[in-house]
Amino acid sequence: MRDRNVRAIAKVSRDKFVGLLAMHDENVARGRIASVAAKFHATRRGQFVAAAHTVAVGGICVAPVASRMSSPESSEPRTRHAESSRPVIALLEARMARELARLVEKHGGEPLCAPAVRESPVFSAEQARALIDELETDHHEIVVFMTGVAVSLLFEVAEQIGRRADLVSSLRKLTTVCRGPKPTAALRGFGVPPTLTAREPFTTGELIDAMAGLELEGRRVILMHYGERSETLAETLLARQAALHEVWLYRWLMPEDTGPLEALIFQILGGKVNALAVTCQVQFRHLYQVAERQSLGSRLVQALNERVVVGAVGPTCNAVLQAHGVNVQVIPEHPKMGPLILALMRHLDLRFSHSDAIHPEPPPLTH
Repeated sequence: MRDRNVRAIAKVSRDKFVGLLAMHDENVARGRIASVAAKFHATRRGQFVAAAHTVAVGGICVAPVASRMSSPESSEPRTRHAESSRPVIALLEARMARELARLVEKHGGEPLCAPAVRESPVFSAEQARALIDELETDHHEIVVFMTGVAVSLLFEVAEQIGRRADLVSSLRKLTTVCRGPKPTAALRGFGVPPTLTAREPFTTGELIDAMAGLELEGRRVILMHYGERSETLAETLLARQAALHEVWLYRWLMPEDTGPLEALIFQILGGKVNALAVTCQVQFRHLYQVAERQSLGSRLVQALNERVVVGAVGPTCNAVLQAHGVNVQVIPEHPKMGPLILALMRHLDLRFSHSDAIHPEPPPLTH
């Protein structure tokens, strides 16, 4: 039955399979992906080493500490899934690690998690009071939100100082601009319908396009950054002669414990990882920095290009990966985590569903 299912997948056209995923026909899609996972293991027997177990620490799954000191060339893997026949999907996500891991498991993969980013709040109660006071006096006219995290942190601090109602009232009077669906949903959830929202794929370029019709010269604009400065957007607003006030509510930092990232690097070099999902560009930059500290940066890139299916959630992630020399094979049609995982599993299906042939590396796919 399993072989018949796999042969059936091979006969399904690419467009039809994409359609099944697009319609979220999970019963059909999950069944086909599960059969591919079994076939995947059979076709790679003798080459594929099952993934190391992941363990939960405070709700975040991390790579096993025991494997940190293992050599990339070691012929004896420190840990392995003796019973697993599922392809191993490495995840660098931190905040949504548990949810993303469950999604991987749901669609036939084995998650291997190594959080690559720490989001550190830097917006104080004093800063919140001053900002809300300025908003109430109509000192600013336009507010730009880059992420849902920034929106949530702003309202969290406002709630702590008893000024949430003032914040809502002030923002409703202003022009509010959101980079994508996450800040849009967050604002609406707090009772502030945004004035403008960037279209897909929700990059800085689309945000600049969304603001093209706004008169900015001499107008006071607050830019709520993400974890680092958005150079392109900030410089564009300044070039249009906006009176720009830049605000950071949190910063992207390297994890305090980089052991899971170190272990992941060795697992990639050792051929124990089949796919890598990158959901934010800083994740890969941090992974590469950790590799460089061990003089393994170039080897990491080579291993990713030769052995791993790399998926990027959107154009920004893709650009950063390409800048480091990594070939991205999977980019979902919609720049979200769920479609990224589905696209990765589909790519593995296309790559490994034939056991009697060795296929060349497929070209980058946009699903």
